[in-house]
Amino acid sequence: MSEQREIGSEAVWSLSSAKPGNGVEQLRDGSTETFWQSDGPQPHLVNIQFMKKVRVSTIRIFTNFKVDESYTPSCISVRIGTSESDLQEIQVVDLKEPEGWMSIKLAQSSEDPSLENQACTPRDPEMGGAVDFVRTHMVQIAIIANHQNGRDTHVRQIQVFGPRSAEMQLPRQVPSLRAQTPALQQFATIR
Repeated sequence: MSEQREIGSEAVWSLSSAKPGNGVEQLRDGSTETFWQSDGPQPHLVNIQFMKKVRVSTIRIFTNFKVDESYTPSCISVRIGTSESDLQEIQVVDLKEPEGWMSIKLAQSSEDPSLENQACTPRDPEMGGAVDFVRTHMVQIAIIANHQNGRDTHVRQIQVFGPRSAEMQLPRQVPSLRAQTPALQQFATIR
């Protein structure tokens, strides 16, 4: 993941529902001991809204089936768009008793097409033909079903990754400006 960076901090996060003390703060606090717990009918939604169009390649979700059992998601849908009114489903994954970080790729990697985790099975391995990333203003993660037909869900952490751009990897070189004419040379120095 060194060629990717976490961009979730650049977004505004909201949830369809949450038990008191188990909301966005716990979902994004960096601790796998805390969790978001939904409080309402399925599907349970996590909305991630960016101020500008961003490049997103992977969603990482931390779950713990051994601890959370029926609260653990078994089917997750990822949707993208400019707002809630025009979301398009781009990936659906089935989870089988997941433990730890699960990566949901939203685009094929041009370098390594392999899947990272066998507990996370995408329904569209071709990922709609997208390569390296998708561009979007909004990502919605929908918990469609839980293990053992559980109603509410526990998700311990969510991270959103996008590719590092070439400008971010190399410092920008500012070309030196040379005054070519005597008229411009008089403005070349600062007093």
